[in-house]
Amino acid sequence: MVEKLETEREIQIDWRPYYLRPNTPPEGSELPAHVRARMAGVHDRLRQMARAAGMDMVFPARMPNTRFAHEATEYARAHGKLLEFHRILFRLYYAEGQDIGSWHVLRAAAQETGLDSDEMQREVESGKYTAAVEEQIAEAQEIGITGVPTYILGDKYAIVGAQPYEVFERVLARLADEAAGPKEES
Repeated sequence: MVEKLETEREIQIDWRPYYLRPNTPPEGSELPAHVRARMAGVHDRLRQMARAAGMDMVFPARMPNTRFAHEATEYARAHGKLLEFHRILFRLYYAEGQDIGSWHVLRAAAQETGLDSDEMQREVESGKYTAAVEEQIAEAQEIGITGVPTYILGDKYAIVGAQPYEVFERVLARLADEAAGPKEES
């Protein structure tokens, strides 16, 4: 859907990190049965939306620790490959069910993106991007973000969760109307 917005509108995309479950251990953890049961309906709706867009979507029972994935994404940002790397990570996790907390998966994503996987791992493990990720997460919390995905449009409107394309169109139309200013009455 984001790709469709990019091709149809003059928009600027910037992905920012957020820890949905910040206490996930480094090795990841199994999602409790009650969480999986609570999310079953949401997952069904998301699978239907994905199928309608021609994509597959899976929901692994294991929650990865995404710290290194977020920091690797900042490495990709620093090397001008943020959007490509982010899309690959989304595909690996949501379409293929791979563990994006694993260096094996992150390195493969870097190579597919054309990034130096050795340098990426070395810089991420050194903590070079930790402060940048923590700062962005703190900013998200300050403006009230509590879920993912959250889309901020025009620094004014938030769309939370996976929503139909029409929701984005309505908000973008509202922003365009507001930018045009008040209409003169005849």
